[in-house]
Amino acid sequence: MNTSVQEQSLHCLQESDPDSKMACVNALWQAFSQGRLEMRWPVDMDGLTEAGRPEAPLLVAPRDLPRRRLGSSEGQAAMLHAIAHIEFNAINLALDAACRFADLPRAFYADWLNVAKEEVFHFGLVRQRLRDLGYEYGDFPAHDGLWDLACKTAHDPLVRMAMVPRVMEARGLDVTPDIMRKFEGIGDHQSVEVLKIILRDEVGHVEAGSRWFHYLCEDRGLDSESTYFALIDEYLKGHVSCPLHKEARIAAGFSQSELQHLEALCTS
Repeated sequence: MNTSVQEQSLHCLQESDPDSKMACVNALWQAFSQGRLEMRWPVDMDGLTEAGRPEAPLLVAPRDLPRRRLGSSEGQAAMLHAIAHIEFNAINLALDAACRFADLPRAFYADWLNVAKEEVFHFGLVRQRLRDLGYEYGDFPAHDGLWDLACKTAHDPLVRMAMVPRVMEARGLDVTPDIMRKFEGIGDHQSVEVLKIILRDEVGHVEAGSRWFHYLCEDRGLDSESTYFALIDEYLKGHVSCPLHKEARIAAGFSQSELQHLEALCTS
């Protein structure tokens, strides 16, 4: 195993086979937890525009994804596949944060390696549900919006923390309860239980993003709320989706003022 957190995180990031990536992350977390990895920069990430991923699924534009009804077995599997793809991308996003951004407190790397470990667990749970239904990860097309946003925020950890955990992953907190109700409605209680685990852990992931966003804003003498909404304007043209899962977002480090501002953007 490589001797630094950054080198080993990059190695796991570049793994394309899902099983190899999962094993790599688990070994990385164990080595980090046991204090066997040092911090060492710089890491050569110049030109890294693609994370390791398998040849399938085929990546298409979001508008080109076929719409399937959850009531069919294929629709049920397609929904699970979309979730599995999000979790696989989330592994890469956490690893990228751990190896890309230099000279932050050790706790920053501990947080994102722990997130990577938990995303591995989530991916495994959802992939197993796919297999239970006779499908495999890669059987449906997917889009690459999460990794595209990672590339756009690669220049600054403050921007990354704002836009990935506090926008994209926070949106997952909002929509998961409705997805759970849909699975419950077709009698898929096993998938509901998996989503309960994911929702619980994702609150912690978004909270880590909130905590480090506020840390970086304070370090630079910036007001966190005005900075957050300026970034939403810059990267998303002020577009925000509702409804918000307010209880989960509060637990994940959002203020009441932020929630009010987000809801105002939804209706503007």
